[in-house]
Amino acid sequence: MKTGTVAIIGRPNVGKSTLLNTILKEKIAIVSDKPQTTRTRILGVAHLPDAQVVFLDTPGLHRPQHLLNKRMVRTALDTMQDADLLYVMVEATAPAGPGDRAAVEQVREAISQGGKPAFLLINKVDLVNKVRILPLIESYRKMLDWTEVVPLSAKTGLNVDRLLELTVKVLLEGEALYQEDVMTDQSMRTLAAEIIREKILQKVREEVPYSVAVEIDRFVEEGKLARIDASVVVDKDSQKAIVIGRHGERLKAAGTYARIEMERLFGMKVFLQLWVKVRSGWREDEQLLTELGY
Repeated sequence: MKTGTVAIIGRPNVGKSTLLNTILKEKIAIVSDKPQTTRTRILGVAHLPDAQVVFLDTPGLHRPQHLLNKRMVRTALDTMQDADLLYVMVEATAPAGPGDRAAVEQVREAISQGGKPAFLLINKVDLVNKVRILPLIESYRKMLDWTEVVPLSAKTGLNVDRLLELTVKVLLEGEALYQEDVMTDQSMRTLAAEIIREKILQKVREEVPYSVAVEIDRFVEEGKLARIDASVVVDKDSQKAIVIGRHGERLKAAGTYARIEMERLFGMKVFLQLWVKVRSGWREDEQLLTELGY
């Protein structure tokens, strides 16, 4: 069979996590319209008829301002080095900007060191007129000699099957890396924390998302019931008030939506309790970042 690892690379908010979820037909990576939602490498295994492809979703490449962001960018760069194939995602809805060009330049360095293939994925083609796509492709072709160029829609699945066909062609034959029932290496604790963070991001204003993390204080399985206590970590008292909301309504709503999604994903009932903690400067705290899994 064909086997290999594929790193999904690009600036923040181009649809990398959405593509991973669409390929796997299961949601293992949280998504939101807020930049820098993905903070760690997320592994997902696609079991195809003639291949096993290990996809590595990565944090968006950006100019880091905090220690957290530096670790995120380093994770993406290290993942590029480890992968057999690179997917470089850009958007069809806008011309190449500084963030896109910087991402392509970093990919060029990775390719020159390892000689690995790279696909250019032009995402969100369902949102633009087709006549805009060809000039965009030409502008990116001038930046790098791409192995393949694939216009697609990660959200609708348009051309994703074609992408997988092209991917299998360039991978080498080898032994399967994971058993057939493995879809991700993320633990239930990690998935729970990420689901809670996603629901918080969907409920809060613009200034809060970068300052929110989730820490699982307790995760106990009792037969078909999971008891989960979690802390939502923020940077300031003002952010704590925003996350909780008036009479606790915002936090309660986020918890309800998180519990429902966990029950679907875990296949068991979930009893979830949430608290909000202020830890000033947590994004610059080496030890806390490690404890939070970053």
